[in-house]
Amino acid sequence: MTTEPTRASFCLGFVPGVTLAKWSRMWEERRGDLPLDVVEVDGDEPLAALGGDEPVVMLLGRLPLPTGDDFSVIPLYEERIVVVVHKEHPIAALGKDEEVALADLDGEHRHDLDPALSLAEAVAVVATGAGVAVMPQSLARLHGVKGTTHRFVADLDPTTIALVWPDGQLDDDIDDFIGVVRGRTANSSRSRRREDEPAPAKARKGSAPDPRGTGKGKTPAKGRGGPQRGTGRSRPRRSR
Repeated sequence: MTTEPTRASFCLGFVPGVTLAKWSRMWEERRGDLPLDVVEVDGDEPLAALGGDEPVVMLLGRLPLPTGDDFSVIPLYEERIVVVVHKEHPIAALGKDEEVALADLDGEHRHDLDPALSLAEAVAVVATGAGVAVMPQSLARLHGVKGTTHRFVADLDPTTIALVWPDGQLDDDIDDFIGVVRGRTANSSRSRRREDEPAPAKARKGSAPDPRGTGKGKTPAKGRGGPQRGTGRSRPRRSR
C-alpha cells in the first residue's frame, strides 16, 4: 500500500554515465507540482546515498550491486562494454562498428584494473599512448579525451542500468517515477489520484461523447431528427 508523500522535491541519484534528459522531461510534464532534483553519486558505492544523510529517494545505478533483500530493483537497459585506446593504436584502425575480442587485449596494460586510478584517470593515461582501458560505453564517452577512441569488446557481457530504492518504501511519488521509467502514460498511472486532481469524466460504454456538446443551440446529430445544417452541401433546384 502506498502512503501520501510529504517531500518538497523528489531527489534522484544517478551514477556517472546515466543520461536523464528524457525522464526528467517526462517528470516535469507530469509532476510540475514536485521539482526533480538530480544528484550524481559515487559510482563505486552508490547505495550509500540511499537511506543515509543524502536526501536521495531513488537511484539509477549500474548493476551488479550488493542490494540483497534490502532494496527493490527494476532493470532498465543494458550498455555494452568497450575498450578505450589511443588513436594510433592498431585497434583504432578498425571500423567503428567492428568489434575486438578480449583475447586481443592480452599483453596490454589495462589501466582500468589499477585500483589507484579512477576511470577518468585511466583514460587520461591511455591518451598518452600507454595501455588501454575497458569500461561501459557511456563512461568511455563521458571520460573521452582528445587522442582516444573506443571499440566494442565482443565477448564481455553488458552492464545493466537499474532503478533502485529501499525495499518497503513506496509512495505516490515513487510510483509515479516508476511509471516514467517504465514508459507508462500519464493516464495509465497506477498512483492514487490526488485530492486536488479532478476525476476524469466517464463516457457510457459503447459510445463516444459528442464533441459538439449537448447544450442549447447545438446541431442535433445525424439521424436524430431536424434539418442537417452546415454540411456544405445544397440540394439542386428543380427547373420549372
